[in-house]
This record gives sequence, structure tokens and C-alpha cells, in this order.
Amino acid sequence: MAATGWLTEPEERAWRAYREMQAVLPARMARDLGRDSGLSDPDYDVLSTLSEKERQRWQLRDLAAKMLWSRSRLSHHVDRMEQRGLVAREEDPDDRRGCILVMTREGRRTLERAAPYHVASVRAHLLDLLDDDELATLTRIAERVVDRLAAGAS
Repeated sequence: MAATGWLTEPEERAWRAYREMQAVLPARMARDLGRDSGLSDPDYDVLSTLSEKERQRWQLRDLAAKMLWSRSRLSHHVDRMEQRGLVAREEDPDDRRGCILVMTREGRRTLERAAPYHVASVRAHLLDLLDDDELATLTRIAERVVDRLAAGAS
């Protein structure tokens, strides 16, 4: 086994700061989202991702892949959203075992009410804290990490 490449002090400081941000930022954003709209973070993820598709319809298996969720996780979450009238399922003519997930009018209204508050939270807790260079750096870092992990997964 190769020798451990222990972190330098600046690397450790960056790693610890990232880990702390990773814990507190999503928690704060989820708290704001729930307070402002009554949606959970997963609810918002489903609705906002559905909204990207024309007619807000997506095959459940493809939506799960896009969101990096298992089909089972998405299906169970959709059960709860369906009970609240935010989404509906339709038969998938191309896959008898699957279904098409559709955002309802209530889901669309709920997302439209939630989105301005969510954007304000994203701005207040992250984006407005960064200057243009920092924002560009954050983008490059995040894209590089995601690209590397995606390449390793395939």
C-alpha cells in the first residue's frame, strides 16, 4: 500500500471548511424552503426538475436518473407528493412496468410560489457572498468534481 498523502494545513483547512459548509448550507436552505413554501428539499427537486421538461412530464425512470435517485426512492417520494396533489402518474405506453410522472396544476402553482423565495435563499446564503471571480471559481471547481465523478461512474 502506498504511503498516506496526509493533508497539508491549507488542504485540511479547505477540506474542513467545505465539510462544514456542506452540512450547514443545505440544512439552512431546507429550513428556509419549508418555512417559505411548505415544501421539502426533495419536493422542490422533483417539481423543479419536472418543470424543465415540456408539458412537465417525465418518465419516472428517466427522472430518477436525472436526479441521481434510485427509481424506488423517487417512487416512494412521489407517492407522498401525489397524495398532496402536486404530481400525478400516468401509464407509460413504452414501458408497462414504468409510468410517466406529470406535474399537476397545483404542483405548478406551488412551484411558482416557492421559486422566488428559494432563489432569494440561494442568493442570501451563497451567491451574494461571492464576487464574480469567486463565483467563476466555484463553478469551475464544482463542474470539475462532478465531471470526474461522472466519468468514474460510467
